[in-house]
Amino acid sequence: MPTRRQFLSAALVGLPLKAERHVSGGFVHESQIVGHTLRDGIKFSTSTQVVKIPVVIVGGGIAGLSAAWRLDKNGFRDFVLLEMEPQAGGNSRSGANEISPYPWAAHYVPVPNPEAVLVRELMEEFGVLRDGKWDERVLCFSPQERLFLHGRWQENLEPEIAATPKDREQFRRFDIAMKEFRASRQFTIPMEAGATDPALDRLSMKEWMVQQRFDSAYLNWYVDYSCRDDYGSHAQDTSAWAGVHYFASRQHDEKGPLTWPEGNGWIVKKLLAKLSRYVRTESLVRRIRADGQRYRVLAGDVEYIANKVIFAAPTFVARYVLENPPEVPFEYSPWLTANLTLDRLPREAGVELAWDNVIYGSASLGYVNSTHMTLRSRIDRTVWTYYWALAGGTPVENRKQLLARDWSYWKDAILNDLARAHPDIRECVSRVDIMRIGHAMARPKVGAIFSEARRRLAKPAGNLVFANSDLSGFSIFEEAQYRGVTAADYVLRRI
Repeated sequence: MPTRRQFLSAALVGLPLKAERHVSGGFVHESQIVGHTLRDGIKFSTSTQVVKIPVVIVGGGIAGLSAAWRLDKNGFRDFVLLEMEPQAGGNSRSGANEISPYPWAAHYVPVPNPEAVLVRELMEEFGVLRDGKWDERVLCFSPQERLFLHGRWQENLEPEIAATPKDREQFRRFDIAMKEFRASRQFTIPMEAGATDPALDRLSMKEWMVQQRFDSAYLNWYVDYSCRDDYGSHAQDTSAWAGVHYFASRQHDEKGPLTWPEGNGWIVKKLLAKLSRYVRTESLVRRIRADGQRYRVLAGDVEYIANKVIFAAPTFVARYVLENPPEVPFEYSPWLTANLTLDRLPREAGVELAWDNVIYGSASLGYVNSTHMTLRSRIDRTVWTYYWALAGGTPVENRKQLLARDWSYWKDAILNDLARAHPDIRECVSRVDIMRIGHAMARPKVGAIFSEARRRLAKPAGNLVFANSDLSGFSIFEEAQYRGVTAADYVLRRI
């Protein structure tokens, strides 16, 4: 007889329970355990060492690493980067097993527009871009993406099976609208280069769709999926400005995106190869206190006395470590990611396995196949990285549910979800490792992009400057890099 947990897990996705093979695994990178010591005000031991240093970077995600990259590249090397986790990289961390490397979260970078000069500079430095041409080995192999719809897989994510003339006409009209927005030059990367008109920020993406008489179920699913994919929120909870930015900010390039088996973990490894001497992992910053024109930064048993601080950690953390924290206008979306080890591929109908695989109507975002970029001719075993943005309901309640439910619950929920498209998935999977991210990314709620509080945070001032991607109101690689570099340039001018 099934337990209550097993029953609830099956009910979550409306599927019957089935007998399954033993699956091993557990939770990984449980950073909230350390992070909650700040939230709960737990007392720490006093520092035993004092280090004077001109610049301290707080946070070793892409923003913090980008600030370090910029400082080092300009010949400034008297700084330290403090990272709470054992592994730097933030949402761009990666892992590996005997089958393949794999991402833990961020898994690609869109081919950057010509004006995205910082991304292009980085990729040139890493040898990915040479003389204006991209290395074919990092451009996503075909087939890039597919959608499970009405019992079979189709290529591409725009629903086509059983699409009506009305559906196709609305997709065409939506595409025209996005081209017009793109031509306005308001929707740029980085966003600060173009964001000028707050009108769209005053309503949700769902409200904008209604205003434009877009009522196709297929189109509305596609737009909602896109909002969940980049922002961790449904279209009804996403600023229309941010929703349009998703579609209008990048030029269409059939060759992209840039990806690696370990996702953006490849970029982290390349950065750390240059910057590791500055990085101090397992260094939880627990207090930042102004001392005249300088700051005292307490991390572990070391107190750093710094002239400048670049705060590249998620901005909400500031209220736990700063004496006079600023107003933070952001909500943060909780996510769950999992890496599934498959001993064989499932049997399925429709087009072949792609890099990105999405199930229509699922609460999840689907999965990416880590061995997609391999040059091997035959693949039997593989690793799928599964993504689930907990978008329904409030972020606070979703975080509680994310942490309250055990590994078995989430493992069952994941396998039940995948069984919609892969009925024999339980015969294939031998291991499921799960990472819970309570504050995965800034959620661009209505009014957040053009709020005065966001603008104040995004403008460098004084001797402590913020640098996380959430300063843009949403969290993508390009914005994280831009915020880190902007903060470093400000510090270099004033040091």
